[in-house]
Amino acid sequence: MKTKVISVRLQSLVAISDKAYEATSFDGSTDIIPKSQVFGRDYDVQKSDAYWISAWILDKKNIQFSSKKVAWFNTETNHFEPDYIIEKHKPQHVDPVKINPDATLTR
Repeated sequence: MKTKVISVRLQSLVAISDKAYEATSFDGSTDIIPKSQVFGRDYDVQKSDAYWISAWILDKKNIQFSSKKVAWFNTETNHFEPDYIIEKHKPQHVDPVKINPDATLTR
């Protein structure tokens, strides 16, 4: 089964019980997140601590996050898979322009 996860930069993520974390974002908002919805650290982020948290729980919580970095966590293989977005581009129709050759340049 695949779960959509988002990389969330947090100021702190503290375990408050066996089943929950208290997450504090950089704007000061604090909320409780179940441990089952935190899928580990995002080691690609260098400036602060970032964690992979399921997308559906973030919509219900009051935590600041950006949906720029999204992935899919495969629970069968315990690996992250990238999120691909396929966009099709349909160009606008452009009429051809008729160009007459310059008579002074011909022999």
